[in-house]
Amino acid sequence: MIKNRITEMLGVQYPIVQAPMGWIARSQLASAVSNAGAMGIIETSSGELDAVREEIGKMRKLTDKPFGVNVAQAFVRDPDIVKFIIDQGVQFVSTSAGDPTKYCGQLKEAGLTVFHVVPTLAAALKAVAAGVDGLIVEGAEGGGFKNPRDVSTMVLLPLVCSKVDLPIIAAGGITDGATMAAAFALGAEGVQMGTRMVSAAESPVHENWKSAIVNASETDTVFLNRFGPGPALRALRTEKTAAYEKTPPEGGVMGEFRNALSLYFGGDMESSIALSGQVAGRIDSVRPVADIIADTVREFEEVVAAMSAKYGVKR
Repeated sequence: MIKNRITEMLGVQYPIVQAPMGWIARSQLASAVSNAGAMGIIETSSGELDAVREEIGKMRKLTDKPFGVNVAQAFVRDPDIVKFIIDQGVQFVSTSAGDPTKYCGQLKEAGLTVFHVVPTLAAALKAVAAGVDGLIVEGAEGGGFKNPRDVSTMVLLPLVCSKVDLPIIAAGGITDGATMAAAFALGAEGVQMGTRMVSAAESPVHENWKSAIVNASETDTVFLNRFGPGPALRALRTEKTAAYEKTPPEGGVMGEFRNALSLYFGGDMESSIALSGQVAGRIDSVRPVADIIADTVREFEEVVAAMSAKYGVKR
């Protein structure tokens, strides 16, 4: 067990959080993460709250370990989303894609632990002022929806850590123990994995998507929609996304997600947009979640020990 503020707050063995990918972050994947000693997350960004409620029910049958729920504010359709979350009886909520002041107070009044995802220092300071318990600091090399003024984890993480005293989870580019150790060296106390979990054996996505990640090089993602309308995003390079990198579709990139399920679960990689981080270029196999978590922790400890032995200052 790794003991720090993150593991104490979340009640987990390891300060590793699974990212809340829409339609993907459901009980099949999240329970495997929780059972491996990390923090599984159930998404709400799909907007399918009836399905989300069922998935949370399945989680309680599949694991007796802690898990959380994410609220991606830009995709909230139900004005009673806070009541919905509280009624599910979860203890940890991450909020993202919106104003941290919108839900934080209500969630904390109900006794929940709240972390907010931030892509800039200004957003981090706003979240701290809103009263969050911690931050998920997400660099632009990560997959999914992004701030159009992108900043890498290597720059953003130490900057936020130098200005904020709350516990911080690093996201963007994290896939193994070495990157976890690097994040800790920059001030984080936990890490979040997205693309690594999309490609995991328990991930529900089609094998075509997993194969695309495994076969990707470090340059095989594109940064789309930098100039809007709507959020920017990082995705795998396909014929469709390569074309949209230069010329966004009429009506905006977000319209492409109307066919998301055909890609996610049907395997048609050109039917929609496969969100992915640059770290796809470092993933070379589909592996069980338990192995990913165990190897990440083992390598993290080995890297820290080796660095200490090689460069430790003798006092």
